[in-house]
Amino acid sequence: MFLSEIKHLGKLALRPHYRRSYLATKKLLNTPRYTRSFTNILGAEIELVDSASFLFMYKEIFEQQIYKFKSKEAQPLIIDCGANIGLSILYFKRLYPNSYVVGFEPDINVFNVLKNNIQRLRLSGIELIDKAVWTSETTLEFMAEGADGGRLMQHEPDKEKYQVSTIRLRDYLSKKVDFLKLDIEGAETEVIKDCQDLLVNVDNLFVEYHSFANQPQTLHIIINILTKAGYRLHVHQMRPSLQPFYQCDVYSGMDMILNIFAFREDKF
Repeated sequence: MFLSEIKHLGKLALRPHYRRSYLATKKLLNTPRYTRSFTNILGAEIELVDSASFLFMYKEIFEQQIYKFKSKEAQPLIIDCGANIGLSILYFKRLYPNSYVVGFEPDINVFNVLKNNIQRLRLSGIELIDKAVWTSETTLEFMAEGADGGRLMQHEPDKEKYQVSTIRLRDYLSKKVDFLKLDIEGAETEVIKDCQDLLVNVDNLFVEYHSFANQPQTLHIIINILTKAGYRLHVHQMRPSLQPFYQCDVYSGMDMILNIFAFREDKF
């Protein structure tokens, strides 16, 4: 028996959290995609809409802790654009229990699960809004992907579409924001352009940048705006194409997805 297997068996026997996570992950791996189900991987029952996207988000948010940030505020204000089923909100409330979180999620089916999870976990200090983040208050066509990929931009022909209401994000940035998360599946460039003069009020900004195949890339616009706003930037690539000179892998219409971390240098 290899040493790693011995360690694994030891953790299963001695660490309840490890055992719960292992068994829950194994169950989710055997759950068909786009199937509503429940898991106790976080120590409390969570409803989910898709096993694969849940496991990906769980790894990023709770194992890698990509949203971890520092704040001197006792009640930091967090704006979560693209809250999905609520994993990010749960993480923020565990990180800062007294925080106030505003969460936006336009996919009505996902929003209902989000609302159920927040109620089930008895979390307070949270405002949930079933609208899409955009540059104005209007009604736009939304593509429901069924998991974490619903979007206003770059629709796929075989996906369900319906009209959703939007909010103008800049209306929420007139006061200090400790953490702003933008995971809005392709709308990020237009929204950042519309908010650029108010980013001075945002201490920490997370942007998931989406590059759609055969469409002009706008990464340079985001980088330029964030740099001028005084941020220090770190960039991580998700699902990288290992041989992009030869072939760019396309996932859900996208040939590149980047996690952009924008923060003030005086934080360190």
